[in-house]
Amino acid sequence: MDVIDRHAEGEVVAPYVARRVSADGAEASEDVTVLVEHSMDVYVNEILTMRIVCTPDHLVDLVVGRLFSEGVIAGVGDVESVYLCEHGTRARVILRERAADFSKTGVDVVPSCCTGNRSFNRYFDADEAPAKVTPIAWERAWVFAAARAFAQDSPLHRRTFGTHSCYLLVDGDVVCCREDLGRHNAFDKALGAALRAGVDLRQVMVFSSGRIPVDMVMKAIRAGVPVLATKAVPTDATIELARAYDLTLICSARPDSMRVCQDPLGDVRAGEELVDAAAAGRPADAGAAGIASSQALEREGA
Repeated sequence: MDVIDRHAEGEVVAPYVARRVSADGAEASEDVTVLVEHSMDVYVNEILTMRIVCTPDHLVDLVVGRLFSEGVIAGVGDVESVYLCEHGTRARVILRERAADFSKTGVDVVPSCCTGNRSFNRYFDADEAPAKVTPIAWERAWVFAAARAFAQDSPLHRRTFGTHSCYLLVDGDVVCCREDLGRHNAFDKALGAALRAGVDLRQVMVFSSGRIPVDMVMKAIRAGVPVLATKAVPTDATIELARAYDLTLICSARPDSMRVCQDPLGDVRAGEELVDAAAAGRPADAGAAGIASSQALEREGA
C-alpha cells in the first residue's frame, strides 16, 4: 500500500477564554483548551464514499481503519494507494481489483458517534457476512492493567477532557493508543495503526473508553478482534451479537472489577485457572504482573 500523506499535523486543540460562574455568584475569567473539530471527505476509487468528523491527527490510520471495520477492505493488501491532501480535508483511496457496485442503493447514514459523519453509499461493501471470531485465552490481569492505564489518563483527554480513547493490547502489552472526539473514530484509528504496523488483530484485546452499541461490536467482529473490553456498558443487542459471533465482551472494566458479559471459553478458562493456581500454590484470582503504564505507550506521531 502506497501512502502519500501531505497533511502536516498541527494542533488538535485550540485555546479559548471562558467565564467560570460559581454557585455563590463569584465569577472569574478562565483559560480553556478545547478539541479542534475537523471534517474529512473520503473518496474511494474517485467516488465520494464517506465524510468523517474527527480530530485532525492520525488521519491515514483513521481512513484505513474505517474501510477495514466497515468491510470495504479485508486488509492493507486490498489498497493500492492512499492520498491525503495538505489540509487533511480530502483522502483518496484506490482499491486493487475492486469496482463500485452501483446496483446497491445509495444511503446517507449518520453513525452514532458524531452527528457530522456520513456514509454516502455502500458501493464497495462486501456482501458476505463476517465470520465468527476465533476466541483466545485472555487473562484478567490484562483487563485490570488496561483499566489502570486508562485511569492514569491519555494525553489529549488530560488536556481537554473531551476525547474517547482506544487501547490495543497483545499478550497483555499495550501496543497502541489512539484518541478522538468520537469513540468509533478512536477505534478505527487504532485498527488502522495496527494494520499498517502488521499487528495480528486476531490476537488483540481492544479496550475502549466508550459505551458499546451494536456498530462498535460489528467493527470488532469484522476486524477479527477476539476480546473487546470497555469501561462503559453494553446493550442487550450488543451482548446477543457477541454471543452469536463468539466475541469475548467485557464491560464496566475498572482497576478493581469488571463484568464479563460474554466469554466463549469461560468454562474452560475457569477450570484452567483453578488448576494453574493450585499448581502454583496461589489464590485462583491472583493476577499476573502489570503491563506497561500509559506513559510507556507507543504513540507514533503523537
